[in-house]
Amino acid sequence: MKTLQFILILLLTGGMWACGTKAEQSRDKKPAEQTDDTSIPVKLTKVESVVRSEPVVASGLVSSSEEAKLSFKIGGIIQKMYVDEGQAVRKGQLLATLNLTEINAQVSQAQLSNEKAERDLNRVKALYADTAATLEQLQNATTGHDVAKQNLTIAQFNQNYAQIRSTVDGTVTRKLLNEGEFASAGTTAFMISSTRKNDWVVRVGVADKDWARLKVGNRATITLDAYPDKTFMGTVSEMAQAADPQNKLYEVEIRINPGGVKLAPGLFAKVSLQPAQSRSYALVPIEAIVEGNGKDGFVFVLADDQKRVRKIPVQIGFIDNDKVLLTSGLSGVSNVVTAGSAYLTETSTVILK
Repeated sequence: MKTLQFILILLLTGGMWACGTKAEQSRDKKPAEQTDDTSIPVKLTKVESVVRSEPVVASGLVSSSEEAKLSFKIGGIIQKMYVDEGQAVRKGQLLATLNLTEINAQVSQAQLSNEKAERDLNRVKALYADTAATLEQLQNATTGHDVAKQNLTIAQFNQNYAQIRSTVDGTVTRKLLNEGEFASAGTTAFMISSTRKNDWVVRVGVADKDWARLKVGNRATITLDAYPDKTFMGTVSEMAQAADPQNKLYEVEIRINPGGVKLAPGLFAKVSLQPAQSRSYALVPIEAIVEGNGKDGFVFVLADDQKRVRKIPVQIGFIDNDKVLLTSGLSGVSNVVTAGSAYLTETSTVILK
């Protein structure tokens, strides 16, 4: 009986020892299994280097290369407006006139002053010949006559420019004043655009760094909202040498080839300019970019321990289909994380596929 009890005790002790050993082994394996479960599988892609000419993208409006803003040279009340918006006009055609009552009176006044100065000069000349007038009096009379003559010229000039005539063959695109209104000197009354078939341009504003890469003759592709299925070709015809004081952008004029399509001033255009100057870019798949915002973005790269990742900022040049061309940020980096990057943080552990 005692022998049977002894055997049972040995069996129970062995079973408890075995269970304890399995429990310890289970505890030892649990952290390893947990690490495998939290590691994020990722894939690395090699960073390529390419040389491209980054396009300059901008938007603007179609207009005529010969565009005139016409105004009165002097101020006054508008007597008559002879044309309306949208009306075709010829070069030299009369468009508007001021009320000439005050202007004609100024011309008459200047004429009378000139006639008086001429009589005074003749009288002083006669007296001077008889030694009854001094040289100073003669000089003063001569100066008075010259001043009166110049005042008459000014009055007559203003009288001639108390009207507006078209400077080009074209169309009235805007009429900004009406009959009976007071027009200040230099205030635009009409905007005229030339209507020659191949005389269309698009004017856009570009930043200084883009202006520096462009030159006259660079090619451009243009799309118009009015013709969404058609692409127009153009070339840079003029470049401003100073920035606009309001928006700080440099105006670039692109001459557009209409290709037989009807164009009109004011059509909205999107322009892609192709500069001749090229530069080197780092090329990565688009899925490598995380938290992209305009030209700024981030990519993940493998840390030194090969188990974690680092998040580094990059500058985006432009997107080419499923690739992104980066201008900076990947110096010394040979591989970036692509597959799995959307699930990563800077504390993530990773495992390579």
